[in-house]
Amino acid sequence: MSKRDNFCGRTRREFLWQTGGGFGAAAMASMLGADGFFDRATASESDTPFVNPLAAKPPHFAPKAKSVIFLFMYGGPSHIDTFDYKPNMIGMDGKTVDVKTFGRGGHKSGGRIVEPRWNFKQHGECGKWVSSLFPNVANHVDDIAFLHSMTADSPIHGSAMLMMNSGRILSGNPAMGSWLTYGLGSVNENLPGFVVMLDPSGGPISGAKNWSSGYMPATYQGNVFRAEGAPILDLAPPSDLPDGVQRQLIDSIQKANNRHLLSRESNSDLSSRIASYELAYKMQSAAPEAVDLSSEDAKTIAMYGADQEKTRDFGKRCIIARRLVERGVRFIQLYSGGAHNDHNWDAHGDLEDNHNKHAGATDKPVAALLADLKQRGMLDETLVVWGGEFGRQPTAEYAKGSGRDHNAYGFTMFMAGGGIKGGISHGTTDELGAQAVENPLHVKNLHATILHQMGLDPNHLSYFYGGLEQKLVGVEHVEPIHEIIA
Repeated sequence: MSKRDNFCGRTRREFLWQTGGGFGAAAMASMLGADGFFDRATASESDTPFVNPLAAKPPHFAPKAKSVIFLFMYGGPSHIDTFDYKPNMIGMDGKTVDVKTFGRGGHKSGGRIVEPRWNFKQHGECGKWVSSLFPNVANHVDDIAFLHSMTADSPIHGSAMLMMNSGRILSGNPAMGSWLTYGLGSVNENLPGFVVMLDPSGGPISGAKNWSSGYMPATYQGNVFRAEGAPILDLAPPSDLPDGVQRQLIDSIQKANNRHLLSRESNSDLSSRIASYELAYKMQSAAPEAVDLSSEDAKTIAMYGADQEKTRDFGKRCIIARRLVERGVRFIQLYSGGAHNDHNWDAHGDLEDNHNKHAGATDKPVAALLADLKQRGMLDETLVVWGGEFGRQPTAEYAKGSGRDHNAYGFTMFMAGGGIKGGISHGTTDELGAQAVENPLHVKNLHATILHQMGLDPNHLSYFYGGLEQKLVGVEHVEPIHEIIA
């Protein structure tokens, strides 16, 4: 071993002895000392405390919300059949109109009107028109802000979902949950800061890219939880492993990893691996407890519809989402719909069959989540977001049938709780619901609002990568939707 190699792990005195002393060696030792070389070397010979990268961090300003529950209606629910009332379309069924659309079938300049297939009624003190698809959510309109002028950059599922989740139509960027855990950490170090729960029919198109941490350390990526069985596969230790042995093994590995990390502080992959070992160990008891509904009373189970076949799965996942919020998880995303075709809200063929199925599975659980959070005093600090990657067109996609193509020009989402005004509708689409015309909103405005309500400045929260200060909302200044903020 050369003298150069043997300097590592030596004190200043040992360094001078190995180099033979002298003014040059003394000067070099001084410079190395000022750079912290000897402090790191000495520390590498001893145990170093584990610093959790998910430890709670202070927000930029006082937050209105502490957690986010994003109810993602994968496939694109039809806004004009749910919450965006278009009375002028009544009686126009089958008529050909000149309307510019852009969806899976490309650009079109006209088509056959498919009038709304469900009746609308007014609800709440605000008098909000809601279709019969959502009779239970309709009871909570006074707590909801409806965003009727949402727009996105792509009418294609994969890229539109990436935009809704990460702010970009291309893969490789951190998801919104990653940005929140990077900016705020987690108040419960025994659970992930970012949890995803998928539909039993499968994951969405683009898969794990939708909850990836992108160019950030893997520490901030989403963790997929299951509502049935073990919440995370292969989390439990082997049944024949004696008590205490696993903790000893992990401690030994962590000591070696931490020593290795001292001279490689910029190695995010290594620090993420260290954090993952510790988090996985702690989750062995915390995660099963969080998804265990045995402590929930029968009234709560029934309220969410978790005791009925149609609503059981989404109802259970909504209860788990509430339980995760109670335990300090920052961002929880629930997917309604998975895989392809009518396994999700992508109603290209039979609109009625598709939306009856998916609204029927989610309406009661979503309403129960809002009611349960409110009765427990948690809605004020929990931001609930509902919507898909885009909406659907007012015209039929095919010569026959009621199916609608994708619509990124204008669609509806809603927000509730977390300092959001209730009983209001912001923005409008044209009389056919083809595109946003009043107060158009971009996905970036939605993201900026979520970050703002969580106490983060959307135009300040950044991560340096590729020579740029990257941001969820992009390089240009983006305003939150101030009109819906209480």
